Amino acid sequence: MFHGASLSYARSSRTAVPPCKTEPTVSPGGIQTELDEEMENDICKVWDMSMDEDVALFLQEFNAPDIFMGVFAKSKCPRLTEICVGILGNMACFQDICMSISKDENLGQVLLQRLCDSDSPTLLETSRLLLTCLSQPEVANVWVERIRENPSVYDCVCFIMSSSTNVELLVKVGEVVDKLFDLDEELMLNWIKNGTCRPVGPSVDDSPEELPDFKIVPCILEAAKQVRSDNPEGLDVYMHILQLLTTVDEGIQAIVQAPDGGKETWSLLYDLVCHELCQPDDPPIIVQEQKTVLASILSVLSAMFASQTEQEYTKMRKNMPLIGSLVRILQYMEGCGRRSVDNSKESEQGETGKADVNEEDFHLKILKDICCELLSNMLQELTKENTLEGLHQGHLNEQTCSCAFQNLLPLYFASVESFLEVLREADQTLADNLEKRFPSLKVHA
Repeated sequence: MFHGASLSYARSSRTAVPPCKTEPTVSPGGIQTELDEEMENDICKVWDMSMDEDVALFLQEFNAPDIFMGVFAKSKCPRLTEICVGILGNMACFQDICMSISKDENLGQVLLQRLCDSDSPTLLETSRLLLTCLSQPEVANVWVERIRENPSVYDCVCFIMSSSTNVELLVKVGEVVDKLFDLDEELMLNWIKNGTCRPVGPSVDDSPEELPDFKIVPCILEAAKQVRSDNPEGLDVYMHILQLLTTVDEGIQAIVQAPDGGKETWSLLYDLVCHELCQPDDPPIIVQEQKTVLASILSVLSAMFASQTEQEYTKMRKNMPLIGSLVRILQYMEGCGRRSVDNSKESEQGETGKADVNEEDFHLKILKDICCELLSNMLQELTKENTLEGLHQGHLNEQTCSCAFQNLLPLYFASVESFLEVLREADQTLADNLEKRFPSLKVHA
């Protein structure tokens, strides 16, 4: 069931334009480029009211979408365009209206052209409208197909991701890309393979404008860097986009066969895991809050490590801190697991509560599985020199090794056994102690 109220959004204040004056601003050619204050206030009231389903139906009955089509075609006023797209976005939050808007091919094409707009608030409202429609199962495929048939959408989206500093816009565009890739693997493959220059939309003087030869991965990385400090949810979105890329071979190759061999991607994700997320001074419960972004990041790192072990950035001498971070994540998950058991004993949960706990446990299990896979692969690559360095730096000790073994056994027995052989050369006493704690290893020694 489609719930319009959960997706509706009110008008946003526009800070990118100067304050409205009592008279409309007019360009040298005599075209109105800014609304007068009274008119803007009146139209914004309609924008706010359009969150109500009865008002939205009233607007549809009086052909508001067709009127907005005329505005898009003729208006040179960015604020007016933004408001009209915003009203359509509110109207699209209701199922029947969304279906009507989505099936209008002309309107659909015009709305996609708004992605080539140079006005950030208009781009934001357009992205919100597209996300609303893509979230509606009955019409999602209509928009996926429409976007697939419009190559300019790729260029415009990449341009936004690679050049915008507007965090709110970047997050919303990221959500659109994430939704598109999740809905349609073929479209994702097309965008991975894309990169040729195309004419995109009319420029200000109505002449074709060419954008650079965009590649999807650098654009995603640039957007992720912009949102990482200010918007954790936005970082989660872009990390999930990268994870979706690694679900197909072409996506992995797009990452590791970049001009830098994937170094920029690895460096960003390594920095996030080792220096920002799930840190030693964080409480263990932080892993609950960060479980989805950690799962995405570790999934990409695991795919890169498995496919590019000859790259300099994957050499173990540079990645001992990453092993320490992986073990810390596992330790924090153990703490969360004990806390979850304690809570279940202390309180009786209703069906909804049980469902929430089960979902949390499911996401933590995914994170654990991904974490263990990467850790096992990295342990197998350790040499005596790497191990000695890890022991010296404090990333390897009896506590961290015990945690690793506890989580890796018995599934990754071969990896643990291989690491234990190397550990004997570096620290025989530690290896003996671990064998005592894990008798199954001693039996196979």
